Amino acid sequence: MPLRALKILVVVLGIMLVGGFAALIVAIAAKVAHRTVEPAAARHVAQAAIDIPRGARIATMTTASDRLILDLVLPDGGHRIVLIDLASGALVGKIDLRPMP
Repeated sequence: MPLRALKILVVVLGIMLVGGFAALIVAIAAKVAHRTVEPAAARHVAQAAIDIPRGARIATMTTASDRLILDLVLPDGGHRIVLIDLASGALVGKIDLRPMP
């Protein structure tokens, strides 16, 4: 008799496991289907002018969280890192990288 009860318990727990997994998949699919995406035209894009030295060129450009990071190659061979706030377009900071003499 105890062996029969164990078999029933295993079957019931297996059905519960499969049912729970199916419910999880359905819940994830429902969230993905009802996700609202803000239209591109409604997004606020900051517009700002950032001055760079004459003759400098942008070597690399990357983003980190809410910052735009520019690596400028200066005419004298040095580098300048420029940090820009993506939300406001404001200049956050500049870091000059110079070779040691």
